[in-house]
Amino acid sequence: MSLKAKIEAVIYASEEPVTLAQLTGLLGEEAEAELSAQVVEQPPLELEAAEAEKPEVDEKKLARERDKRLREFFRSLLNDLIADYANGDRGLEIREVASGYRLATRPEYHDTVRGFVKALKPPLKLSLQALETLAVIAYKQPVTAPEISEIRGVDSSGVLGSLLLRKLITTAGRKQVIGRPILYKTTKDFLVRFGLKDINELPSIEEFEKMAGELNEAIQEEIPMEHEGYSAEEDNGLRADDEPPQNLADEAIVDGRISGIDPSYEDESPSSIEAEIQANEKIGGA
Repeated sequence: MSLKAKIEAVIYASEEPVTLAQLTGLLGEEAEAELSAQVVEQPPLELEAAEAEKPEVDEKKLARERDKRLREFFRSLLNDLIADYANGDRGLEIREVASGYRLATRPEYHDTVRGFVKALKPPLKLSLQALETLAVIAYKQPVTAPEISEIRGVDSSGVLGSLLLRKLITTAGRKQVIGRPILYKTTKDFLVRFGLKDINELPSIEEFEKMAGELNEAIQEEIPMEHEGYSAEEDNGLRADDEPPQNLADEAIVDGRISGIDPSYEDESPSSIEAEIQANEKIGGA
């Protein structure tokens, strides 16, 4: 089995993006052997003379050079793999995401995959309120809870707690104003879940507003009458029960391996920071 095929298998099997450091640790010896085989051997006399004249080299420097050489070799193999997927008639592609590499469905097959995923019985997902809050943080970060609530027009403390639990956002210190409210920013998990290389890959504000408008129109057509009773107190980004909804129009499914579709998450234990969020909200509203 070739080294490139092994890399492809590892990327397929991994739920998270595979980094160059992971590949170096796993397949470094095989890569080094393959690199050595590519080196043309010098004549014995010349080699002996070169060894005799070779000065002492720091072991740490040698290790760094070896690591750099292996990373460049793995990057070249990954570029070959990316080209193989791009040139073939395939539904998958290898993408660079959050400083790693992962398999993902190609954007042109988004509608087909989305239709299939929506037909499945999904676990607990993020609500549109949570996605809206996440979008505000992604575009305005670092941003405080009062600023998020002002933009959205509703109290967002419950949604922030949900996003913190799912590790999509994290705290980024405190803003140096009266009350010193907590600042929030997105995490590496956010990049992974949404299949982004970095924040610069986010769509422009204009593109996002257009997509949000189209999504809102679809929701208005599909949401049953009982959803009209929504209130700010219920805006916590979670469903009231654990049963998946019969109508999926008010929720989004996300997976970084599925282009344009959002992931589902497992529940986690509550964080003590939620109390601090609520206290901060009171200070900001004072």
